[in-house]
Amino acid sequence: MVLGESKENMVLVSHDAYSGIMEYEATVVKDAKTLNKFYSQINRTRKPGLPVPEIDFEKNILLVICLGKQEEGATYSLKKEELEGNILITTNLSVKKEASENENSIISYPFYIYKIPNTSKIVSFQKEGW
Repeated sequence: MVLGESKENMVLVSHDAYSGIMEYEATVVKDAKTLNKFYSQINRTRKPGLPVPEIDFEKNILLVICLGKQEEGATYSLKKEELEGNILITTNLSVKKEASENENSIISYPFYIYKIPNTSKIVSFQKEGW
């Protein structure tokens, strides 16, 4: 998995190869309670759990992107576009199958958390290449 790069005011806050979330999910987190709930979900099977990042939600919001089941060789990228009062986050996935079918491949369930400045704009997500 290749880590997505920071784009125009998007800062990677946290990521890991295992979220425990089996399908693609993307959401905006605007408060500490929702962030703590997400971390309690991903920390269910971890001892010790991942630390919850400290975020000033008056200044920033978070984009949480869980990619679901990914096989070795998958890469993703993010693109942020501001369109007529809205923000569009596009997740692009590409898979390069280099291992033969007889070989074991690594499977992960990664998540990425990005911080962006707080906004009143509507944030929507789009998937490409899935």
